[in-house]
Amino acid sequence: MCAFPTSRRLKNVQNSENEGVIVLGATPIGNLSDASPRLKEIMVSADIIAAEDTRNFHHLANALGLKINARVMSLHEHNEAHKLSEVLELAKTGSTILVVSDAGMPAVSDPGYPLVAAALDEGIRVTAVPGPSAVLTALALSGLPTGRFTFEGFLPRKAGERRKRLDALLHEERTMVFFEAPHRVADFLEAAIEAFGGDRQAAVARELTKKFEEVRRDSLSELHRWALEGLRGEIVVVVSGAPEPEAASMEDLLPKVAELVDGGTRMKQAVADVAEQHGVKKRDLYEAVLAERKESEI
Repeated sequence: MCAFPTSRRLKNVQNSENEGVIVLGATPIGNLSDASPRLKEIMVSADIIAAEDTRNFHHLANALGLKINARVMSLHEHNEAHKLSEVLELAKTGSTILVVSDAGMPAVSDPGYPLVAAALDEGIRVTAVPGPSAVLTALALSGLPTGRFTFEGFLPRKAGERRKRLDALLHEERTMVFFEAPHRVADFLEAAIEAFGGDRQAAVARELTKKFEEVRRDSLSELHRWALEGLRGEIVVVVSGAPEPEAASMEDLLPKVAELVDGGTRMKQAVADVAEQHGVKKRDLYEAVLAERKESEI
């Protein structure tokens, strides 16, 4: 699900015969056989096709044996802001516009999100033809927990900025999915070791759905040693989340409350602060503080 800012007031979108529509089409991430019948149908029937790379789109169409009658235009990260108004106007006049990236679902670490947001602001219908996803495929094959995960995409190339982002994820308990260029994987894993520790479990998936698909599962340290040999292909890195912190005992928390009280904080406030910080119930901690006081008075 894609969350938009709460300040955005989305218009109700009603279907009609003359209504234009923007369709996000998921293209194969490697194996052409993963192109769905719905994708092929919309590729042939669309009025306009907005492609991240028009040459790559024509190669895909030719490989699938499709004859494209639509006008094909480019829509990528460098021109998307300038193309928005043109695409929106085309949709308003009743055109069916298919948006495709080079691989996978548009708007997910690929061009498309600004267009989706602008279209919804204008009350233009947006739908999708779902399909291949490098994120979900790598997650499913990683062997790591899949119940809750976070997609972090590409991290900054500069070492300092990359380290800052990883440091912010130190206590992230969900499985984390990253994209990375093959020549930077070793550097990424080295930075991940510094942030999370070398024993953190992870997986590196390359060339998903292709002939030389490979998923290597191991600790960050072992994966780093392997990656130093050099990797090729499209890369997805999946890292396990931080282990859940052990619940602190009431006995461990009593000195923390006492320290705050000695510093001038009212006891109820001190109990509330410590309870929130350590994820325990305020009532239980308060009762433990009172019990300790009674014992000290005996």
